[in-house]
Amino acid sequence: VKPSLLVLDSVQTVASPEIEGAPGGMAQVREVAGALIRASKERGMSTLLVGHVTKDGAIAGPRLLEHLVDVVLSFEGDRHARLRLVRGVKNRYGATDEVGCFELHDEGITGLADPSGLFLTRRDEPVPGTCLTVTLEGRRPLVAEVQALTVDSQIPSPRRTTSGLETSRVSMMLAVLEQRGRISALGKRDIYSATVGGVKLSEPAADLAIALALASAASDTPLPKNLVAIGEVGLAGEVRRVTGVQRRLAEAHRLGFTHALVPTDPGRVPPGMKVTEVANMGDALGVLPRRSRTEPPREADARR
Repeated sequence: VKPSLLVLDSVQTVASPEIEGAPGGMAQVREVAGALIRASKERGMSTLLVGHVTKDGAIAGPRLLEHLVDVVLSFEGDRHARLRLVRGVKNRYGATDEVGCFELHDEGITGLADPSGLFLTRRDEPVPGTCLTVTLEGRRPLVAEVQALTVDSQIPSPRRTTSGLETSRVSMMLAVLEQRGRISALGKRDIYSATVGGVKLSEPAADLAIALALASAASDTPLPKNLVAIGEVGLAGEVRRVTGVQRRLAEAHRLGFTHALVPTDPGRVPPGMKVTEVANMGDALGVLPRRSRTEPPREADARR
């Protein structure tokens, strides 16, 4: 037959009779992988080993297998979302910052050349509590949407619920907004924050978008249309520089966004795009209308 490709599912269930021990043990994995590597080199064929993973996404069993193979690919994705990512964790013959994006649907899995549309909500008018940012998955910039909702709490300890965002970073942005942004109504409200499309934002570059979404929800005033926010926010309220700002701005400009909030000294800016440099949260909150609605409404407003 002389095959050019061998697929084995899964390597932890295969055992060699020449070695004692249960399948999946260190000795068995070493012997099985070594035999497959020798066969692949002798026949000139590629070998794809499928391995079990733990709940954290790491390869189950001894880490020896990762050192024996040439490439380690991780297939990731939330079970309730359409997006799936193939990420190169190790590559002896190339870069490990490339990410393949795929969409899961009823007919199977198809490749996505432009996955940013999965993480955006198309609407005619801006809505309070939403802000867009550009995250980097490996080398690939993706435009993602952060949503926030604040409501009066009915319990002594207000709720803090997140989806797709790190709870610790959201809590930190709430503290910065209260202390540095002088938004005092957040501590007594229930806070709900999430991302669109199941994307997970864990890099600090999304801090500014999270903070602006929370401030927009608290004041019930929408951010300007076609705005993206990029930057890390420190505890002192400063907006710090992040990596890949030019790539992020180029992706936002390609998708039609015309205004961006970025840290100081962003580098080359795409032509036709308005870029506002912000040094701290006070400058960033300037994009919101001046009159905040977090304070109790006046009597005339209440009658209306």
